[in-house]
Amino acid sequence: MCDDQRMSGTRPPTLDSAVQGSLRMNIAQSSIVKQGNRLMASLADLDWERWKPQIELVHLKIGEILFDAGQPINHIYFPLTAIISQQYDFDDGKSAEFAQMGNEGMAGVFIFMGSASTSSKAVVVASGIAYRLPASWMLQEFNSSGLFRQLILHYMQILMTHASQLAVCNRGHSIEQQLSRTLLLQLDRVAGNDLSLTHEVISRSLGVRREGVSEAAKRLEKMGAIRYSRGHIQVLNRGALLKTTCECYGIIKREDLRLFPVL
Repeated sequence: MCDDQRMSGTRPPTLDSAVQGSLRMNIAQSSIVKQGNRLMASLADLDWERWKPQIELVHLKIGEILFDAGQPINHIYFPLTAIISQQYDFDDGKSAEFAQMGNEGMAGVFIFMGSASTSSKAVVVASGIAYRLPASWMLQEFNSSGLFRQLILHYMQILMTHASQLAVCNRGHSIEQQLSRTLLLQLDRVAGNDLSLTHEVISRSLGVRREGVSEAAKRLEKMGAIRYSRGHIQVLNRGALLKTTCECYGIIKREDLRLFPVL
């Protein structure tokens, strides 16, 4: 698929509905499959067999803090259907997101940079399931497996692109454009067109007032792009969101697909 198709009204094939459907079935059977997460799916089969005994399947709830600022990172999370936001908290109670992780990546990458903690927190912004592994074991794996180390370095580059682009986006683009970008990135991580999001969660992620998010959502709803009810957003017209969003969405997605092509 070419870049134009990926940025068009057709959703990029990150994790399709059939795979997510089979995942739900497999999870009910307590089996572990690496295809649920794109980073994990890139592992060699020998590495994967070594990983499987270490994996714990967990259900993450919206608002759950996986690790807080200044606290040890004890586990690494690979989302399957959950979405995790990496955020900074300010003294006035506000927060701002600088990275987001779904079924394309992982939360807790800081341990591979020589630190057992970070100045930010990882908070769940969309409920779902994830694989959890001990941070100490993952660090040993990083130091011993050249392939996994290369995957992590690629993923770090994606996170750096995401963080830098969000800084530009939050400074230079409207809340309506930022909201469209957020909805598109989240939509790429789920099956279907339904997102479980509140204005409060979005406002904390974007670092803006909830009233600003509400006004932007009303404009998107008026143009027929979304339908909003309390705690729930249904995307009706992806093409309309693509027309409304800024170039930041395309930049983030192209770098993501360049470094982690869809298998």
